[in-house]
Amino acid sequence: MKDNLIMQVKYIVIHCSDDKFKLRNAFDIHKLHLSFGWDGIGYHRVIKRNGVIEHGRPEFWIGAHVYGNNDNSLGICLIGKDKFTKNQFLSLKKLIIKWKKKYPDAEILGHSSFSNTKKTCPNFDVKSWLKKTGVS
Repeated sequence: MKDNLIMQVKYIVIHCSDDKFKLRNAFDIHKLHLSFGWDGIGYHRVIKRNGVIEHGRPEFWIGAHVYGNNDNSLGICLIGKDKFTKNQFLSLKKLIIKWKKKYPDAEILGHSSFSNTKKTCPNFDVKSWLKKTGVS
């Protein structure tokens, strides 16, 4: 199982769900990702609209959320497409602070920051949000 272990967390990647799938939680995403033929949910954490943080894959397990960088990143998915709640942003901040203590060298990016995707998620400027909230 060594091949499925994250050796170094280089990135913490923020995603959003697509409203067209009507996803509400980690289990909904898990079922969707299984339907793609994946091993299950690709994200490590999911933040519901009410701010509850749900577990996806364990942190030590390689994700399936950012092509080409799954083996060195952790993925967070905000439920919603581009209108997130105050509670989601508070939970996101809390989770990022926790993970930055654990993985201090990890860079925090939105999925759209990677050159090998055409996705726009998380549909907000992550760097500006980090600066505004004092998280980095």
